[in-house]
Amino acid sequence: MPAPKQPTRRSNLATSLTSLTASVAALTGLATLSVAAAPAALAAPHPSTTPSATPPATMSTVGGTRLGTPGTQVNLGSGAPVLPKDLTARSWIVSDAESGEVLAAHNAHWRLPPASTLKMLFADTVLPRFPKTTKHKVVPTDLAGIGSGSSMVGIKENETYTVHDLWLGVFLRSGNDAVHVLSAMNGGVDRTVQDMQAHAEDLQALDTHVVSPDGYDADGQVSSAYDLSLFARSGLQKKDFREYCSTVRAKFPGATTKGKKGKPGRGTFEIQNTNRLLSGDSDVPVYQGIAGVKNGNTTNAGATFTGVAERGGKVLLVTVMKPEKNEHNEVYKETAKLFDWGFKAAGKVTPVGELVAPKSAAQAGAQPGATTSSGSGKGAGTGGSSSKPVASASSGSGSGGVGVALGITGGLLALVAGAVFLINRRWPLPDLVRRRTRP
Repeated sequence: MPAPKQPTRRSNLATSLTSLTASVAALTGLATLSVAAAPAALAAPHPSTTPSATPPATMSTVGGTRLGTPGTQVNLGSGAPVLPKDLTARSWIVSDAESGEVLAAHNAHWRLPPASTLKMLFADTVLPRFPKTTKHKVVPTDLAGIGSGSSMVGIKENETYTVHDLWLGVFLRSGNDAVHVLSAMNGGVDRTVQDMQAHAEDLQALDTHVVSPDGYDADGQVSSAYDLSLFARSGLQKKDFREYCSTVRAKFPGATTKGKKGKPGRGTFEIQNTNRLLSGDSDVPVYQGIAGVKNGNTTNAGATFTGVAERGGKVLLVTVMKPEKNEHNEVYKETAKLFDWGFKAAGKVTPVGELVAPKSAAQAGAQPGATTSSGSGKGAGTGGSSSKPVASASSGSGSGGVGVALGITGGLLALVAGAVFLINRRWPLPDLVRRRTRP
């Protein structure tokens, strides 16, 4: 994959639960609601290997019928600012990261090549499976099959790396070599692709077809602005995901060399995050309140980006795919404009849809106090846990927000079972990290 163009707030869940308790009688009639009853997906055709230059007339309706309608979707209320006039991206979406409300969208379910933004799904699937202190010695087969021209962090054969090192390589340098090593640890590329696809389906990211875990251009590999936002929202429930995607720069292990006295030694070199809203560039300043998430750039996909930012107590997600305007860092410029609009428009627009909760949340809702796992296969490691409990609840490994919300309510859910869906729709983002520079 060509190298990228170098280019929490905590929800007031206690208040919500108090309100729910007071409304038990009114909510009992909602018992039939569940995440599985969220707006159903329109059956999507098999992904095209060469996406059209125009959006299809019929797209998925996951999250609401408006999101399956081509063109820009927005409901401006009194005092709401108009959308930026000079947006050229084929697809974009602005949503509230916690409530899941979609403030505005443009071709949100258009299935397009995702480039390295697909690494968000890779991380959300694989990151919980290995403690960050796990060490792995790289063998030649770990690096087999990496696409020509891929972005690399510089992993060497026969060197040993920690899982922590590898994830820094994935998030900061978008290293396909780091992705392949982690995939090898997970049972191989094919197994990892299967796991990612299964996790995408659980998240109801039904526009996504995974072919390569690193996002490298491949026939039939597609996702959508809507799905990428689902991946980011799910990943942000995990402490380590939040840490890695917000890190600006870090030290990465180099190759082992002989020192002055003939003894082997190993130095480090600095890597910097290629997310320009996080690290800045000559024509793009660091965005106020930015906290991640992931950028991408390939020949077929063009530039893609999903970002999360907080301002004034509001946490927004913005995904932008393939700006047509051919200017340096254009994907970041259009993302910043949408963030600016979203923070001004919050509370002044009627949502046009929502980011749905995972299917597994409905299953967890049937068992009060249960937690959900955000992956399949191996058990979750330390990477899946939230950094701090929300509202003094004990946080489980794996899905984070949904599990925490359910853990807080405990026996209360037995009394207000009809409200489970309403609780699960709001995912808190505990300790949403800001820009971070690692020593």
